[in-house]
Amino acid sequence: MVIFIYLCILLLNIVAIFMTYKFFPHTDKDIQEMLAKSGMTSLEDLYAEVPKEVLLKDYYQIPEAKSELEIRQYFNNLGSKNKQLVCFAGGGAYDHYTPSSIPFLVERSEFLTSYTPYQAEISQGTLHYIFEYQSMMAELTGMDISNACMYDGPSATAEAMLMANANSKKANKVLVSETVDKKVLNVVKTYAHFHGVEIGIIKATEGVTDKADMEQQLSTGEIAGVIVQQPNRFGNIEDFTGYADACHDKKALFIINSVAADLALLKTPGEWKADIAVGDGQSLGVPMCFGGAYIGYLCCTDKMMRKMPGRIVGKTLDHDGRRAFCLTLQAREQHIRRQKATSNICSNQSLMALWVTIYMSLMGKQGLKEAAQMSYDGAHYLYEELLKSEHFKKAFDKPFFNEFCVRYDGNVDALLAKLEANGILGGIKVADDTIMMAVTEKRTKEEVDHLIALCHE
Repeated sequence: MVIFIYLCILLLNIVAIFMTYKFFPHTDKDIQEMLAKSGMTSLEDLYAEVPKEVLLKDYYQIPEAKSELEIRQYFNNLGSKNKQLVCFAGGGAYDHYTPSSIPFLVERSEFLTSYTPYQAEISQGTLHYIFEYQSMMAELTGMDISNACMYDGPSATAEAMLMANANSKKANKVLVSETVDKKVLNVVKTYAHFHGVEIGIIKATEGVTDKADMEQQLSTGEIAGVIVQQPNRFGNIEDFTGYADACHDKKALFIINSVAADLALLKTPGEWKADIAVGDGQSLGVPMCFGGAYIGYLCCTDKMMRKMPGRIVGKTLDHDGRRAFCLTLQAREQHIRRQKATSNICSNQSLMALWVTIYMSLMGKQGLKEAAQMSYDGAHYLYEELLKSEHFKKAFDKPFFNEFCVRYDGNVDALLAKLEANGILGGIKVADDTIMMAVTEKRTKEEVDHLIALCHE
């Protein structure tokens, strides 16, 4: 016992020494030796190639420290500058209903602070809800399998483009419809540039993809995949009859980017015989949050499963015969030979996946359909009422879901400014004479009627 006490005292003394005299890894002598090894004499030599005009000449102008109360007041003042507007804007992010229970559940510490599930034996809860997320998304899209999600809809679309390229033995070109959201297209082009993939554009005719142009480009036989969007960037619902067959005849993959919530009523990518379904899950109850964090879904057929990036959670049995979950078929570079990896994605939007999982669980199939129907009905009511005014005309004679374009014979910027002054975010200017508006299940008839009245003045 006495020896044990002495050992404890000795250990405490050692800890005290290290706490008093902190470890400095690089002495001046060490630094000089490293510089000499590199053929330099001073640290300034490291930055000799950097232009002098971009070098830091003074310390950063960082304000003095503030107390907690001062910080709170500072950000409250900044927040008060935000306008609380009734949102009729879409373009990829939508003001959908979020059940009040979801934030309380996902903000529990075991969820909010959960990390990537490397160790399956201690991550069963995380793996379980990811499995449920995958199951629900596969059913919603009509596809065979889903991964654990991507960062957002545009990056999911770009990863689908890479899957198409990896699937093709010879072709190195992917076609993207002109009706795909420009933000998505820009991300796809960025990914393609650094992977040596050529991007071709399918022209649009009257607000939808020109099928004849797609077939003409496919006829070259050098196309790895085709990407379209449903509803497209104008809000129009496209008819993809024969698209998949045309792609498959030329050994190309058919990829559909869709608004997740709309699939509760619209024909699914699986029904269109798509090989890959992608898009953003933000419409499934995720708040707009100034642009993120969102969640990109990526689903595919069984045939494409081994080309899918990211995590795929599978269900199995442990050695006692009990249900268990594990990470399977991981195509990311940390798990397989890097030269075989189709992506460098090594994480997922796990918290957002949980958010979407709880949302779909609470809403159920019927709830998803009802919310989608309310969005559809509200948008068509607004559209019809606007067209009663001589100032508004149809931009496209195409079916739409909950987002549409109308032409305005006045000053679009002035109209949007007028609506904003009256507490309404009235839509998105897509052309000099065209506004795109969106209606979700959150918009009341009173709010819609207020917008209509302002537009008719």
